[in-house]
Amino acid sequence: MTDERVRERIDEVYRSDSRRVLATLIRLLGDFDLAEEAMHDAFAAALEAWTRDGVPANPRAWLVSTGRFKAIDRLRRGARFDAAVDEIARSIEAAVPPDVDDEGVGLEDDRLRLIFTCCHPALGADARIALTLREVCGLETEQIAHAFLTSPPTLAQRIVRAKTKIRDAGIPYQVPAREDLSSRLDAVLHVIYLVFNEGYSASAGDTLTRPDLSGEAIRLGRLLVELLPEPEAIGLLALMLLHDARRAARTSPDGELVLLDAQDRTLWNRAQISEGVALVERALSSRRAGPYSLQAAVAALHAEARDAATTDWPQIVGLYDVLLRLDASPVVELNRAAAIAMRDGPAAGLALIDAILARGDLADYHLAFSAKADLCRRLGRTADAIAAYERALALTTQAPERRFIERRLAELRSRA
Repeated sequence: MTDERVRERIDEVYRSDSRRVLATLIRLLGDFDLAEEAMHDAFAAALEAWTRDGVPANPRAWLVSTGRFKAIDRLRRGARFDAAVDEIARSIEAAVPPDVDDEGVGLEDDRLRLIFTCCHPALGADARIALTLREVCGLETEQIAHAFLTSPPTLAQRIVRAKTKIRDAGIPYQVPAREDLSSRLDAVLHVIYLVFNEGYSASAGDTLTRPDLSGEAIRLGRLLVELLPEPEAIGLLALMLLHDARRAARTSPDGELVLLDAQDRTLWNRAQISEGVALVERALSSRRAGPYSLQAAVAALHAEARDAATTDWPQIVGLYDVLLRLDASPVVELNRAAAIAMRDGPAAGLALIDAILARGDLADYHLAFSAKADLCRRLGRTADAIAAYERALALTTQAPERRFIERRLAELRSRA
């Protein structure tokens, strides 16, 4: 293979398998930073070895094995100065070689182990989310910081402290015992959904979606349902499948944002919708449905509607009423207000959104101002719509959303 083709293949493997390789190396080496260094050493070694010998039949297994040996070599070099490091190197070397089987994922999947470790209750809530997004999904520190509305250095310190806590507290790298799983489930579901959201609507960048992240979240959701078929795990998987089913219609061929009511519904993935609806029914039939299951029920009503006009808005508002009692938050209020605007008219929805913003809630949430701007536009309140869109634009960092808002502003200003 040519050097260029090998580089392309390595890039492909990095995009598809680097987080799997890292998760397995963390299990084998017992240290986040050592595993990350080993993974990068392995990919660097692949460039030379694969050019010379060809791409191995199982690149992931090759990378894990090479990374393990690179870590041992790195520790051996440090062992000249520290006997404890030498002991760590000996224990890693003596361990049973990794069994890396791309087909036999099952309940022993290393990324599932890793996500439960990153979501351990000994860590703070923000640390659990940040660490999982960084280590399980490979998001850059800057992306996570944007999601947390904090600075990258602050976020980086949070991740460092979380890793130190795992090491010093001896937090085990394993899936909890079945009797402990339920108490750990909420944090894991929350993190998986955040990963999905970053893939469904990227926090920044030139593209609206990151299918690699949404696909990863769905895969983790499937694993979790297999491991623990609780109603909320089932509901979250349904919610992700139903949202992801619309991905192909959410952007135009040139990458521009297309809102739900204007989407070509023939592009929606009907197989995913059927699976998602079946999962919603399964979750709701348990009588123990929670916020994810209710949100999935809303998504199912959207997915099954022939168009925006025939959507069952009264039932959607009813589901949001239940969700608001169960899991009150300004974002749920905002979504309910948008549904009421569709049921009762834009003035009714706008009054609710204005009340949310008047309280100071969602003052930095661009979607709240986009929703207000759209309702003002529909009511003919052009100046108010322009002001709201300008505020939304100031808060938006994603390129397709910015271009959409800029187009709306240009239309309104020409009309004014």
